[in-house]
Amino acid sequence: MQSLLVAVDVGTGSARAGVLTAQGNLLARAEFPIAMNRPDANHAEHDSTQIWAAVCAAVREAMANAGADPAHVVGLSFDATCSLVVRDRDGQPVTVSTNGEDRWDTVVWLDHRALAEAEECTATGHLVLAYAGGVMSPEMEAPKLMWLKRHMKSSWDRAGMMFDLADFLSWKATGSLARSQSTLTCKWTYLAHTEAGWQPDFLASVGLEDLLDKAALPAKASPVGTDLGPLTETAAAELGLTAACRVGAGLIDAHAGALGVLGAFTHDVGTIDRHLALIAGTSSCVMALSAEDRPTSGVWGPYFGAVLPGVWLNEGGQSATGALLDHIIRWHGAGGEPTTDMHHAIARRIMELRQREGLTLADRLHVLPDFHGNRSPLGDPFALGVISGLTLDSDFDSLCRLYWRTAVSIALGVRHILETLNTRGYAIDTLHVTGGHTKNAVLMELYADATGCTVVESSAKDATLLGMAMVAATAAGLYPSLDAACLAMQQAGSTRAPAPAARAQFDKDYRIFLEMLRQRQVIDEMVSQ
Repeated sequence: MQSLLVAVDVGTGSARAGVLTAQGNLLARAEFPIAMNRPDANHAEHDSTQIWAAVCAAVREAMANAGADPAHVVGLSFDATCSLVVRDRDGQPVTVSTNGEDRWDTVVWLDHRALAEAEECTATGHLVLAYAGGVMSPEMEAPKLMWLKRHMKSSWDRAGMMFDLADFLSWKATGSLARSQSTLTCKWTYLAHTEAGWQPDFLASVGLEDLLDKAALPAKASPVGTDLGPLTETAAAELGLTAACRVGAGLIDAHAGALGVLGAFTHDVGTIDRHLALIAGTSSCVMALSAEDRPTSGVWGPYFGAVLPGVWLNEGGQSATGALLDHIIRWHGAGGEPTTDMHHAIARRIMELRQREGLTLADRLHVLPDFHGNRSPLGDPFALGVISGLTLDSDFDSLCRLYWRTAVSIALGVRHILETLNTRGYAIDTLHVTGGHTKNAVLMELYADATGCTVVESSAKDATLLGMAMVAATAAGLYPSLDAACLAMQQAGSTRAPAPAARAQFDKDYRIFLEMLRQRQVIDEMVSQ
């Protein structure tokens, strides 16, 4: 009997499921949308019941597309965005929405309602900040939990269980209240490298002294790939699988992508710090792994064992990349809906314009891409985007020029992050890119040319699902460890070297990028006087 694995990836707008072999080959996948409620510009909410339904539908369809026998599926694992799910002690939804509807029980990762609370966390100067990039982000769970306790006391009082979304899905599948080391270490201020893990003095200092009880949190996190047990009969029926299927402790979604593309280097941790995983879609995450902890201001972490056991992770990111390009299309007079066809049409026209103008295309037009704050390396959620060099042009070519320069700024933002990491002991010269940006020819070229790095695109049809299959295979006992699963299931990739002729132009663009950052800071200081 061929052993099969099911991997589930829940992103910002959809739930995806894949059926994979024990060798890492993707047989079939399926995707279902998930809803989002936006009652305010800084508020974003999910319905976790609807997410579970989308997951179940995606798994059943992927199984049907693969023609797979449920009896052959031996392992399952979930990754998800770092969104906060709130349930009562009976497991029923508790509202996190100002509209009071219990169905909206999940604060989405990108929600920035807790900006003030994040600043309060940073002001504590506590040790946990040394393992969160020195600055608390409103995208982490502690500020969101503080906001909930202060502004929705009735919901806080009703709460009996709180989960990162990946852990919620594992609970729905198995009934286990275990939490992944990936989620707790990266988003809940749990210090996995210490004996205690939780830091009660920090929680008390921000008014969350009752968190462990309110959220039903365990004393210890479960390493990624831990066998959390079999599917319950109910979950097996809803997923279209069997109760013999084992469930592995999962990861945050971007970390699953990092596992899929960097897991192959687990046998050589000493040189893994040359490789950067870039998981790029609506937003972008950059993942750097090393054998020792490397605190880096404005870059999340270092996190111990958040992706691979015994390995440290630094995580940087850009809060809006694909979302920013969508915004530019909607915002421009020649734009409209940012469909796939529209992105492709713009990319084609950019290539035509560059045939005529080369890399100097729109070289007086410059962008800072921080339209939703700067997650890394500045760690400034209040940072604003900047466009310099606008004219009265409003035709389609004007849109293409702005799109091109926005894409350049996104790539330069990655360069800013990796150059910051390289000052802390990394020697990054290779980017492993996965996610939606692999379908954008403009960005893929820029990631090589603007950063000066070799870009590797995995041959895996979906590197994130591959990473979760590695986790599922470990939980099912197909391999003796997560390291062994990564080595056995790794997929090859295609490479793109940076164009030497492009270096001078993008070096100049990068100097301008840094100068714009400086000028923005000066202007902000003048405004605040």
